[in-house]
Amino acid sequence: MLVHICCSVDSHFFLQKLREAYPDEPLIGFFYDPNIHPYDEYRLRLLDVRRSCRKLGIVLWEGSYDYEAWINAVRGLEYEPEKGKRCNICFDNRLEESAKKALELGEKIITTTLLTSPKKSLQQLEQALETIAQKYGLAIVVPDFRKDGGTQAQFALARDAMLYHQNYCGCVFALAKQREQQKRFADELCSPLRPQCLSGSIEERLRLYEAVICAEEERRPFRLVREKFLNYRLLRAWLQNDAQEIVPSYILFYSTCQKKVSKTRVAFIASGVGYATKEEIRFVTIDRFNETANTCFCDVKEMLRNPPDLECEMKVRAHLFPSAVLSLSPIIIVDTLDEREYTLFLESVSYPDIRENLVFIS
Repeated sequence: MLVHICCSVDSHFFLQKLREAYPDEPLIGFFYDPNIHPYDEYRLRLLDVRRSCRKLGIVLWEGSYDYEAWINAVRGLEYEPEKGKRCNICFDNRLEESAKKALELGEKIITTTLLTSPKKSLQQLEQALETIAQKYGLAIVVPDFRKDGGTQAQFALARDAMLYHQNYCGCVFALAKQREQQKRFADELCSPLRPQCLSGSIEERLRLYEAVICAEEERRPFRLVREKFLNYRLLRAWLQNDAQEIVPSYILFYSTCQKKVSKTRVAFIASGVGYATKEEIRFVTIDRFNETANTCFCDVKEMLRNPPDLECEMKVRAHLFPSAVLSLSPIIIVDTLDEREYTLFLESVSYPDIRENLVFIS
């Protein structure tokens, strides 16, 4: 039996229940989900599905990530609600590819872990499976493992196995709608131009679950614990001098202004730090940054191309604002500094968030 897999939280439970129901039927997993956006989220879900399948001894195949074809298939249905017409097309798209894979591998039965997702319609999925199965001459199984406390058991199993529990279905349209309803910033759709791993980002979660896999391979006891924190994203920023020339600049994490545009003047300079008259802005020369952070950037342009990590940025912030609370004052790194007027355009967002941390048990 070929089992289309959407995510580890659904598959870890579904595959075990399927084994109980069909003990004589070998199971083959197939991860085909070009609907998942962005691509790093796809990589993260695939990583954890592989982890789950290794635990269960399930052979796993990966389909192609043909996101462009998926987008074209659902074009015109962007504003459909969950369980609407877009979901029908999405199911058909993924199940048809699953049917082709089943025939390629010589399997005669298909099913999908989507059946155990509480956000999906069993009726929609059954109809989609029947249509595809008839087209390709396959049999289907459509078990309802949600009933009799199945959904609660599914989540408990995923929690005990410390699987990655995503907080949106997968596609960009469902994500945007869900974040709109939650009145929450969709940082999944925000990536830095510079190559940097931001706090609470999908890239950070990828690193976390790669570390989880290493810990499991090394048989090191661990737990994943959740942490509430203030997250931050810089959306747009640039700096001009009084001659209206763009000044190369690097904006440190947590730099926040009440107004997007601040015309200010450097009142005085002390030890490579310029103190502005508005918005509590600090201008810091690249030499002072290097001295404080123990780095060796030649200039700001090099810093932009190869940025420091967040720990380094926070070290400099803590040095400039040594207090028990988090400073949100703008810190702007520049090559040189004069007592003159500057215009800073800075648009950012800060918001409460939750992330997981890996804790080893001694």
